[in-house]
Amino acid sequence: MREAAIIVAAGRGSRMGGGVPKQWRALAGRPVLAHAVDALRAAGLTRIVLVLHPEDLNRSDIPGGCTLVATTGPDRADSVQAGLKALEAEAPYHVYIHDGARPFPGAGMIARLRQALQSHAGAAPALAVTDSLWRGEGGLVSGTQSREGLYRAQTPQAFHYRAISAAHAAHPGGATDDVQVARDAGLAIAIVDGDEDNLKLTWPEDFDRAGRILKGRDMDIRMGNGFDVHAFTEGDHVWLCGVKLPHDKALLGHSDADVGMHALTDAIYGALAEGDIGTHFPPSDPQWKGAESHIFLRHAMERVAERGYKLANCDVTLMCERPKIGPHQLAMRQALAEIMGVDVAQISVKATTTEKLGFTGREEGIASQATALLVRA
Repeated sequence: MREAAIIVAAGRGSRMGGGVPKQWRALAGRPVLAHAVDALRAAGLTRIVLVLHPEDLNRSDIPGGCTLVATTGPDRADSVQAGLKALEAEAPYHVYIHDGARPFPGAGMIARLRQALQSHAGAAPALAVTDSLWRGEGGLVSGTQSREGLYRAQTPQAFHYRAISAAHAAHPGGATDDVQVARDAGLAIAIVDGDEDNLKLTWPEDFDRAGRILKGRDMDIRMGNGFDVHAFTEGDHVWLCGVKLPHDKALLGHSDADVGMHALTDAIYGALAEGDIGTHFPPSDPQWKGAESHIFLRHAMERVAERGYKLANCDVTLMCERPKIGPHQLAMRQALAEIMGVDVAQISVKATTTEKLGFTGREEGIASQATALLVRA
């Protein structure tokens, strides 16, 4: 496994008030923690460990599809170490450690962290301090502080898994965050641009701001359509939406001719206004001859994350007389979900015949159309 995320969400949030820990308070009808999980998944981090307070393990609103770990220690470092231990058997290359009270870790920011980890043992998002800084005493200004070289730290903070695990195991405690633990172990940590929307919910008024952020994001919607056709040729199987189906013919194409995946990929590129598969993978380039179509689809989803969006849902329709698609629909949805790093519930695959009309009706080939909806991450 290449990547995993740990979300520490065991705090009690006493400064927030209200009697409910802030990660479990409702934001647009869902727990804050659910928004954080969704955002990380939209950025391609599908392996997520949630570190929770023991009292929260049986809550009905825990986001699904995550590994749950109970923390046994009193502070954040104990929670992080519990999450790291839960990943010990898998030992991912990289781990992203995030606070459950930050509901909006943007996909663009995750992409910057991912890039920084190619050349550093760790990386963290931060915002440069732009306001003047004062020191105060007794309600009065007692001095000033230079803001030169000062940053506001954010999460997730990303590391090579083995390096941060060793750093935490050796640390005496008392660190403010994982970057301090890493630096105390001698690791060089890169700074990447943070995001003003990646706020940490600390005070009651922060929920008002978070609500405004969500309202603004709901309006940033992009939709794309894709259509593709491949003719039949001699062969004994076809690839459709990432699933190999036995058939008395094959589909003819420069790549593996997965007509469903091609239509979906073009729909995603279309939503981004970035052309189509041929724009990014020209058929005139021999290196793409016989290429597996998941290469194209993964690239399209990487572009979605880099542009700061996430997939809301997609719908693929396959048009053919044979092979019969119905028995394989779930397998196709699952295959696409794994390739795209999203939940299977976000993907629809269905089929129709053309009532024996046209080239599909004459079984000369298969056509597919797809629609993809993207929203701001």
